[in-house]
Amino acid sequence: MTLPEPLAAVGSHPLQSAIVAIFAVVYLGMFLGGLPKLRLDRTGVALLGAIALIGIGAVSTEAAARSVHLPTVLLLFAFMVVSAQMRLGGFYTAVTRRVAALPLSERGLLGALIAVAGGLSAVFSNDIICLAMTPVVAHICIEKRLDPVPFLVGLACTANIGSAATLIGNPQNMLIGSVLNLSFSGYLSRALPPVALSLLTLWLWLVFVPRQRRAPPAAAVNADNEPKFDAWQTTKGLLVAGSLLVIFLFTDLPRDVAALVGAGILLLSRRFHSSEVMGFIDWELLVLFIGLFVVNHAFQQTGLASLAVAWLGEHGIRLGDSGPLFLVGVTLSNLVSNVPATMLLLPHLSGERAGDTLALVSTLAGNLLLVGSITNLIVSDLARKEGIIIDWRQHVVIGLPITLITLLIVWFWLV
Repeated sequence: MTLPEPLAAVGSHPLQSAIVAIFAVVYLGMFLGGLPKLRLDRTGVALLGAIALIGIGAVSTEAAARSVHLPTVLLLFAFMVVSAQMRLGGFYTAVTRRVAALPLSERGLLGALIAVAGGLSAVFSNDIICLAMTPVVAHICIEKRLDPVPFLVGLACTANIGSAATLIGNPQNMLIGSVLNLSFSGYLSRALPPVALSLLTLWLWLVFVPRQRRAPPAAAVNADNEPKFDAWQTTKGLLVAGSLLVIFLFTDLPRDVAALVGAGILLLSRRFHSSEVMGFIDWELLVLFIGLFVVNHAFQQTGLASLAVAWLGEHGIRLGDSGPLFLVGVTLSNLVSNVPATMLLLPHLSGERAGDTLALVSTLAGNLLLVGSITNLIVSDLARKEGIIIDWRQHVVIGLPITLITLLIVWFWLV
């Protein structure tokens, strides 16, 4: 099979070749999680790629600044502030503890946690929910002498699935909603049914499919690091979050502007110093976004991506069609992670159908492998600190079938 003409001609211009080489190295870093023999993670690779492109003159500093989709970055930052308010107020810990205190069986407790974590992930971001709830769920399993693996892997899968329900549940959905100008209420109405069915499927798989049961570690539970519940600060955060949801659902106000105003209100506090709040901001994720915006912009400017997409279209593979986009979205999301995959595909998409497909598929595909999404890694790392080991084998027993089933649900719902 011969290469399409645009890809075969990459070496015809030195600067173009350099751009393609930097782009390839950056996305190799996205695939590997870093670069061999260098202490770089995905964020460091994306940042250095952007620096290299500016340094060789492929992108001016002004063009680099313009390439960053500021509404998405601002929306992401604003909701990080809202989520920081809820964490500092002890909301997530208190909710998880209250669910655990209910007179429920093990199956009932698992279902209640899935419902709560799924709902919270749709509003406050899946990564935040996993950061806040994982230690508490681990402690609950230790206290109740329950096998912690289904609860913790289930929490990671729940956070991913639940976050797919809205355009603010995860970073890639924020980007898709902003770039394609999707209606918040319209997307919610289309995404909520398959997401709800997927959460039910997760619960059924966890409670009815036999698997090896493991005893929790015989470790003393130390809840000293869990934030204390502050009713006023929690109420303040809930009022802002609730107001933003109402604005998103029933008005056409720019989501990034409304969210920034809400974040500003929360920063006006006599209880929490702004430095405390800023300490909970995921600055690395914001830098990852900025770096990838610059790298992808430079690659788009070569014209190779558009020509390659046109070549694929001539051979019957059209990214705008649900089938090809579905398969490409699943594959790329597991190769380079869902945020980089979304950034690669978005410039070639338009319309709500393509936006819905990419948002649901890129999010649900993250459950396939332990390294498929940051939420899985967060849960695994925090569980290890509690003496609970979750390796890729334990994750794949739950993650693989759940990914396949939930993607089938989305396929039949959309197609």
